[in-house]
Amino acid sequence: MRDLFVFLDDEPEWVDHDRMVRAADALIVNTAPLGIVLGAASLVRGAGNTIAAKPLAVTGRYVSQPAVRSVEVGEWLSRVITPGGMRRRGGGFAYTVRVRMIHAHVRQMLWRRGDWDEEAWGVPIPQPYMAFTMAEFGHIAIEAMQTLGVRFTDRELDDIYHLWRYVGHVIGMSPELNPTCEADHVRIEELYRLTSPGPGPDDRDFVVALTDDYLVPELANVLPGPRKWRRRMATTTMHGLQRVFIGDHDADALGIPDVKIKHVLSVSDRPCRWRAGRSAWAASAAPAPGWRGPTGRARRSWSACEPSTASPATWSTPRRMPRDRVSRRRFGDHQPPNRSAALTSSERQ
Repeated sequence: MRDLFVFLDDEPEWVDHDRMVRAADALIVNTAPLGIVLGAASLVRGAGNTIAAKPLAVTGRYVSQPAVRSVEVGEWLSRVITPGGMRRRGGGFAYTVRVRMIHAHVRQMLWRRGDWDEEAWGVPIPQPYMAFTMAEFGHIAIEAMQTLGVRFTDRELDDIYHLWRYVGHVIGMSPELNPTCEADHVRIEELYRLTSPGPGPDDRDFVVALTDDYLVPELANVLPGPRKWRRRMATTTMHGLQRVFIGDHDADALGIPDVKIKHVLSVSDRPCRWRAGRSAWAASAAPAPGWRGPTGRARRSWSACEPSTASPATWSTPRRMPRDRVSRRRFGDHQPPNRSAALTSSERQ
């Protein structure tokens, strides 16, 4: 433990906290699409490798508790993308160290069980799979958000990848494998695919449980109309989004139903494919206690987007990014005048 905290206290020279604050601002103003893609793209993409999921499957938390896992991911992420969250005494830093220690305990527990097949599965929670986790929250999420119409500037993208580089450092990534830029994230995704045996039954069951027990109910809650219709429409839409995000080949391997709405969701390149308000993708959440809100451009962009009549929806960010952790963002039945809800803060200026 002493060695761990010596490591954590020795902050690398390349760390730039101003860049990480800008990254947090860029992500916070897009919490609604971020919440969608983390559930429908990142977690689903990760399910394409049955060996990577073995630790969760062995411990019995993979299929039985997808909503709980989403809650845990959302709690961690909300702290990471809070401005200043990755400073030495920030909430994101502390939670990331906690995740690192959980990984160590899980590895030790799996070794002690005696049924971990190292020859077939390798080391539990190895560095390459940890690197892919950084890509899940980095490039995979960004690419899916762009599919929904979100646009980041080059500077914002660089800052976001810088944030995830530091998260990777704190969580225990080796410098050789810790991704530093978009190209690194893409190479890690390619390596993950090349070395993956594909999904197994547990992975398909996980996707079904994640979709039916968590993603679909969350989406159905913000749709208008009778309950049965909302459930059916939410199911079809979520399957369509998953196919758009990960592609038909990987979706077929995971048993995700093929739906025609995927063509509607993937045809437009306009900068607003997700719509706020009652149509589906608005977030409503309360600010964290003691948090003063987003900084600079993020605060101004929120002011520009606030409509005169608010009718908040209930879809929120990853795991329903907790109401006591994320800044409130409410939209009415119409778009802000002359602005697309999916534009980033810099574009709104």
